Amino acid sequence: TQQQAVMSSFFFATPTFMLSGFSFPIRNMPIAVQYLTYLNPLRYFVEIVRGVFLKGIGWSVLWPQMTVLAFYGVTILLLAASRFEKKLD
Repeated sequence: TQQQAVMSSFFFATPTFMLSGFSFPIRNMPIAVQYLTYLNPLRYFVEIVRGVFLKGIGWSVLWPQMTVLAFYGVTILLLAASRFEKKLD
């Protein structure tokens, strides 16, 4: 149900936000958690936003983060497309 989806997203959104480097610097986290943050797409987005708005850096420096986000996007799109079933009632 919609209520279950909202409640379960809370359990994913909060740790994702906390491990993105927005609230706490990633370099101050334990080493195991630092490696875990590489699986978090929000980490790369926060790095891009900080680089653009605070430092004024461009594509030439941020291309690795953009590549990772593009990979995540394509992967999720392909997984969603493979699981999609059109049903006629």
